[in-house]
Amino acid sequence: MDLMTEKPRLEVLLAAPRGFCAGVDRAIQIVEMAIEKFGAPVYVRHEIVHNRTVVESLEAKGAIFVEELNEIPNTDAPVIFSAHGVPKSVPVEAAKRNFFYLDATCPLVSKVHFEAERHYKAGLEIILIGHSGHPEVIGTLGQLPEGAVTLIEQVKDVEDFEARDPAKLAYITQTTLSIDDTIEMISALKARFPLIQGPAKEDICYATTNRQRAVKAIASDCDAILVVGAPNSSNSKRLVEVAVRAGCPKAMLVQKASEIPWESLEGIGVLGLTAGASAPEVLVDEIIEKFKARYDVTVEIVRTATEDVIFKIPRALQQAAAQ
Repeated sequence: MDLMTEKPRLEVLLAAPRGFCAGVDRAIQIVEMAIEKFGAPVYVRHEIVHNRTVVESLEAKGAIFVEELNEIPNTDAPVIFSAHGVPKSVPVEAAKRNFFYLDATCPLVSKVHFEAERHYKAGLEIILIGHSGHPEVIGTLGQLPEGAVTLIEQVKDVEDFEARDPAKLAYITQTTLSIDDTIEMISALKARFPLIQGPAKEDICYATTNRQRAVKAIASDCDAILVVGAPNSSNSKRLVEVAVRAGCPKAMLVQKASEIPWESLEGIGVLGLTAGASAPEVLVDEIIEKFKARYDVTVEIVRTATEDVIFKIPRALQQAAAQ
């Protein structure tokens, strides 16, 4: 072969686990099964998961996505709540309008909601560690009366927080945060409020934890890391931050193959590749194919955990699944 036409070599370290988690899988299944059982259209409040490819695929099958219930006409069609969870006011409004609704909230988010309720009933003031404006945080804050939960986003917020009674305090967290950031904030909370109560098992979900650990395992060996995920996906954005902190000189978020920043990747020899919990594997495959067109690619899978979690679908759809 003419040396001038030889492709440069590129080693791709493929982080595992990556991509869909059990909560995302379940949420997508709920929409697909509802369309199959009840026919189109099926209404979905908010993006079922934060990924345009997934949303557009479901739209093509007959899902109609809305931000609020007031955008939905009076209908007998199913109305589905997204995997991120919703404030209590949403099912109340759905019931008032006699909607048949299905809740696709991830069970690990529901666990945080139950914790919040339990602390509130025990008379505790509650701190939520999370990102303002994220649908999961809006849903968790909306489980309790206004003012019952205080959101803190950074260590400085811990320093500024004044407890009504330091002996009656509890914390909960968003499920998709950076593990290291959250540990730092929890440590700051415990230092200021030694009697603060927390979850028996951490709120950050297994999938977020596993994907961050997998990125840490490859970060220092990579010249750059691409994280496949949406710009509004919390767990995907955290993977970019984790990669840089763990020693990768360059980490970037891309939604699909057409967004690969070729100029920024010039001269690399080792590329890390992972995907957020709401990104389908087909997007990872397409990115690898694009690199194969330009490079002589070898792919090595670096696995740090094996996932076998499956969440049950709502009873109203289990019959459809059986058929």
